[in-house]
Amino acid sequence: MSAEQAVLGAALLDPEQLTHLEWLAADHFYRPVHQALFDALRKLRNDGHPALSADGPLPLSWVTDAVEEAGQHVRGLTAAYAHTLIQACPRTEHAPVYGRMVLEGAIHRTVAQHTIRLHQAARADAVQGEVEGALRTADVLTGVLTDLARRWGTDPRPVPPTAGPSAATDIPPPAQSGQVAEDERFLLAVLAEQPGAMDEVVAWLRPGDFADPTHGQLYRCLGALHHRGEPIDRITLLWEAQRRGLLANGTVSSEQLTAVCEGMVPGSADWFGQRVMRSSLTRTAAASARAIRALAQDEVLGPGRLINHALHELGPLDEVRARWATANSSPAPKATASTPSAGEPPPARVKAARARSTP
Repeated sequence: MSAEQAVLGAALLDPEQLTHLEWLAADHFYRPVHQALFDALRKLRNDGHPALSADGPLPLSWVTDAVEEAGQHVRGLTAAYAHTLIQACPRTEHAPVYGRMVLEGAIHRTVAQHTIRLHQAARADAVQGEVEGALRTADVLTGVLTDLARRWGTDPRPVPPTAGPSAATDIPPPAQSGQVAEDERFLLAVLAEQPGAMDEVVAWLRPGDFADPTHGQLYRCLGALHHRGEPIDRITLLWEAQRRGLLANGTVSSEQLTAVCEGMVPGSADWFGQRVMRSSLTRTAAASARAIRALAQDEVLGPGRLINHALHELGPLDEVRARWATANSSPAPKATASTPSAGEPPPARVKAARARSTP
């Protein structure tokens, strides 16, 4: 707050300081009255206020006109408060430093606000079974981080934090519905009982996409069987789980595995897989939002590091998003090779001959 007062006081005392604050915007100020006054000072400067060309001491009209202009957009601003701002400025030539302090606080607030919106969008999508809201909000957050990096004068690039941030305690993770666990069980049953079902999802679904870690481990077992080209059924799945020690360490019991496989329902592995993937995307978006919010609450973290760490925390969401796009993309139609008639040269030879004869 004192930095906002100091930079405004410097501009009221010396309008020339505004030329050194072109990178600072009114919405970087926290208080609305400060936003309105900074906008008014910049407007008077751009309109060529007479005080800017006056010889000798700065005319009082510079202050009174700025207060009057700002008063049209906000309430509570008086000439007395303007003089309070002037007294709050130690040295006018330090205005760029004061402005950088204002921008630093704005970066932390802006990042925190947009991560809250991302978390809210992820929670809403999780309830509605959608992902579009979370993806749009994540795009907005990425654009905001890029713009803030430009204003701060740093290159936006993902940099991992030196220590993993703890999730913000005031943003709870989205509650997982029973439908998510049911979809995962149905998917595992389809993969274990339908021959060739793994081919529909193995390219884009990962064990980490399962909300239940036990389901993720079972999917890992199915993936291992598929990778080795071995047959897949409830017996081979139990065998692979036993080989990986999942029965010995209590991760899963043979009864649980049998119950999963017996929960087979008519359905497509691709359809159930996309439902699991949709849930994974909203969970990842919410986790990224919580991690970035924790970073934004760290006042010791400089703006450049905050921006780059935030971009790094969006990396898992980008990875899941890329696989979601793969899951929803239809394969390109295969080109059918035409067989040449008897006595005709192959089409490739005809094309090459025509290419050589083209002037």
